[in-house]
Amino acid sequence: MAETPSFMELALAEATAAAKRGEVPVGAVLVDAASGEILAAAGNRTEELGDPTAHAEMLVIREAAARLGAPRLAGCDLYVTLEPCAMCATAISFARLRRLHFGAYDPKGGGVDHGAKIFDQPTCHHRPEVIGGHREAEAGELLKAFFMKRR
Repeated sequence: MAETPSFMELALAEATAAAKRGEVPVGAVLVDAASGEILAAAGNRTEELGDPTAHAEMLVIREAAARLGAPRLAGCDLYVTLEPCAMCATAISFARLRRLHFGAYDPKGGGVDHGAKIFDQPTCHHRPEVIGGHREAEAGELLKAFFMKRR
């Protein structure tokens, strides 16, 4: 019997698919923590949709909220291949996600451990548990390979 892929593996697969579409290879999976059910999975679609907010994290948050009919996703965990930017970190806070797992750190554009450090701000409504560096090398390699081809 084949082993079930982890949620981060699924996020990496979404990132790989995004790269094949010419998008920055970032993938995300949003999971109901209690049941383990995948509520949404997506890769970046900013170029395809002509939408600067179509980051993988935003897409899965929107889809899961619509699917559940609720603006708060308190019992949910997000797996994403890159440290979320400030926009996505703010959306994560507003959605009240329980836990954030991310792969590669983003010293230039990250908004969690770098840059704005959204969850550390006194105006932040909710801080999820954050686990960074999950399969960091694989996630980072996808990004490096993508940008090497573009140069």
